[in-house]
Amino acid sequence: MLDPDHPLANLLKEDQRYTLDAYVFVFDALGFAQNVLEMGTEHESEPSADPPPDEQESAPERHVSGQELCEAIRRFALEQFGLMAQTVLGSWGIRSTADFGEIVFNLIGIGQMRKTPQDCREDFVEVYDFDTALTEGFEITMPE
Repeated sequence: MLDPDHPLANLLKEDQRYTLDAYVFVFDALGFAQNVLEMGTEHESEPSADPPPDEQESAPERHVSGQELCEAIRRFALEQFGLMAQTVLGSWGIRSTADFGEIVFNLIGIGQMRKTPQDCREDFVEVYDFDTALTEGFEITMPE
């Protein structure tokens, strides 16, 4: 259960376009991008609006671009949900890659993600078409 004092709880009240699951999924997909797909490069990020107390402001972070994150989300969604990926994301309010940008920038706004000065919402616009990217080339593999 989400703590009512958590910044995300207020965000969900103010912006009802996306569900809590959408935010958690995008955040988890960022970890998937960095740790599993090894995407990103070390960059200095802008100071967070509300940084966690144990976080050093000047420490370099592994930065994933908007386009890289969209690709990681696509791959993570297919891994997690298979051919139901588009349906699941849609049920959370996500219908295009631009929605990923909205979610990311909402998380940045409440201090749960960080960005570089070059990052913008437009980085997420029309990165791929959901109708093809979440179904085309999908293969069901059977365990051996």
